[in-house]
Amino acid sequence: MTERMQRLAQFCVDSRFEDLPAALVAQATRHILDTFGVTLAGAGSDVARQARQVFDGETGQTLVWGTEVKVGAAQAAMLNGVAAHALELDDTGGCDHSGAVVLPAVMAAVSMLTQPVSGRELIAAVVIGYEVGRRVLEACGGYSAHNGAGWHSTATCGVFGAAAASARILRLDIAQTQSALGIAGSFSAGLWAFIHDGTQSKKLHTGRAAEGGLLAARFAQRGITGPSRLFDDVWGGFLKTLAGVNSQPEALDADLGVVWKLARCSIKPYAACRGTHSAIDALGLLLEQLRVGADQVEDVHVSLCSFLLDMCGGRDVSTLAAAQMSLPYALAARLVHGHCRLEAYDDEQRGDLRIAHWMSRIHLEVDSQLSEDGEPVISVRTVDGRRASLCVDPPLGAPGNPLSDAALEQKFFSLATRVMPQAQAGELLEQLWRLDELESVEILQLRTQNL
Repeated sequence: MTERMQRLAQFCVDSRFEDLPAALVAQATRHILDTFGVTLAGAGSDVARQARQVFDGETGQTLVWGTEVKVGAAQAAMLNGVAAHALELDDTGGCDHSGAVVLPAVMAAVSMLTQPVSGRELIAAVVIGYEVGRRVLEACGGYSAHNGAGWHSTATCGVFGAAAASARILRLDIAQTQSALGIAGSFSAGLWAFIHDGTQSKKLHTGRAAEGGLLAARFAQRGITGPSRLFDDVWGGFLKTLAGVNSQPEALDADLGVVWKLARCSIKPYAACRGTHSAIDALGLLLEQLRVGADQVEDVHVSLCSFLLDMCGGRDVSTLAAAQMSLPYALAARLVHGHCRLEAYDDEQRGDLRIAHWMSRIHLEVDSQLSEDGEPVISVRTVDGRRASLCVDPPLGAPGNPLSDAALEQKFFSLATRVMPQAQAGELLEQLWRLDELESVEILQLRTQNL
């Protein structure tokens, strides 16, 4: 097993931008672009502002995006990580939310260096971060098993992705990178307890993982060692402790460098938990198929797996965090507001009296035949007695059903312009689209400052 950890470390050190398939580079560029956009918008959220207040009076050289605030590199990784996940618009399918963990850590690591980091180096580091974070999750038995046990994989597994990507930017050698991964194991944390009352701690998980990964790499850089047997079947080992009988250690290095985990990741079109997206798509398509508006719908029935019910079956919409995890709210918002963009989750929109009416007509039922990773089946009944059902798999934004470049740009502008002028957002977008040509990514930091 120790050999697997060594292979991971060697992969982090030896992988070159030139080894990456062109399609993977293109997808990585899209995910980096998207993460910048959602982080900029997230900087204006309540939780991001509250988090920044924790560090009032502290100084540093690393920018908190979408603000004029500069703090230490680790603090910036945390604050940008919080902002990236604050609005539930960040990408999914990695550790799970890899972009919100990896990119803030990587850019904070960049800020620590005196020599320039090219766009190609940034892309390679980000790809490595997604790779390692996802592989650790799969070694834990996969998303349903690990998250179903109560762990929030974005935090518990994301810290490894942040550590791997930061180690690559800081140019650590194989032994140092292995120590960074070992140290990251002790920084791993994150629980789903927030789901029961819609509290904000989930938004902190990405920031904490980004900070932890960066610090793990920095400690290793200074010679502090981490456990080499972290993934072994030993007392205190990561998999033995957090995964138990679900562990699949072979996933750590199976097809390493051949199957790229970022390729499975999705970009979100909706400001809600990924678990709601297939249902949102299906409802929209059913309304078109039946040629009806919301006023002609009698009720909506959702057949779903027990895991999705536990995760997204709540009906509390008193807070933004709670509403974004609610499948009934997502469907009600689609019926009432016609969309599930960020505006549909504003306080005023959540308080619309029609929302409560529709949520009472949205019925959830567990189908034991569905796998724990299966998408729900949506059934619409009209007032004139017609019925239609649909399951959308994959949902919009997934690799098999991607957002167009135009839709991605529209999302970026709608978010970035919340904290900066349109012209500045356009300049940042132009730089991001040609990321692989940049000799130094420092210009990206400059473009994210709210002047």
